Amino acid sequence: MKTPIWLVVACLAASLPAQAQILKPIELNDQELASLRGRFVMPGRIVSFGVVMTSTWQNANGEVIGATSSMQIQQTTIKPQFYVSMINEKANGSASSQGSAIGTGTVTGGSGLNSTEGVTQVVRAAGDNNTAYNNVDINVAKGGQAPVTQPQGQALDSGSTLTGTNGAGTLSVSSTGAGVQLNIVANNNQGSTVQRLAQGGLMQNTTLLGGSNVVRNLTSLNVVLNNNVPSAGALNGNLDQLKGLRTSGF
Repeated sequence: MKTPIWLVVACLAASLPAQAQILKPIELNDQELASLRGRFVMPGRIVSFGVVMTSTWQNANGEVIGATSSMQIQQTTIKPQFYVSMINEKANGSASSQGSAIGTGTVTGGSGLNSTEGVTQVVRAAGDNNTAYNNVDINVAKGGQAPVTQPQGQALDSGSTLTGTNGAGTLSVSSTGAGVQLNIVANNNQGSTVQRLAQGGLMQNTTLLGGSNVVRNLTSLNVVLNNNVPSAGALNGNLDQLKGLRTSGF
């Protein structure tokens, strides 16, 4: 006996509401989201977002070269802008016996480091008595107001490069469509270091070929969150504001 077509259609129609109820999305509260591996906050809750990057190289004579690059975005920010403060310190008088020596170390390989994703921290040493420090801080605070800060240093426009030099080495800070990069090449073949924030990733890479050097790469991400839930209109406005970061490669 064949089942009438109308009976099959009636059975399917009767089952649709039950399946639709099963597949209905469930909204997670903040406590449930906090237990998940990936977390996010809506842009309307971000009162302030700041980035501070510092790279320094101190040679055996005590001379220091480096720079600090910083950016802070608030609700009133029209264009995201990095500012650079140069670091140039003379010898402290406690010269090491390695001060005038030429670095003779050799480090090979490492070409794949340019294609890594996320946070990459590397120290490769072929010398003695060196100190290298890579660190990333993420500071999240809650409050209704952004910290009051004044831009320090020289504005770093997209596509531009700022340079500096002293007895420790040569420094360059550049901004391109790929992000912001701080690069130091030490004198006397002592080595080099690079710190780059670009395309959703952070690279801190130091190569030491001589002796008695102190190298630091530090990045701090500072976020202030507002506990008040924003309206739909405020969310759209903040999303449009954050789109300005795309031109800088973030």
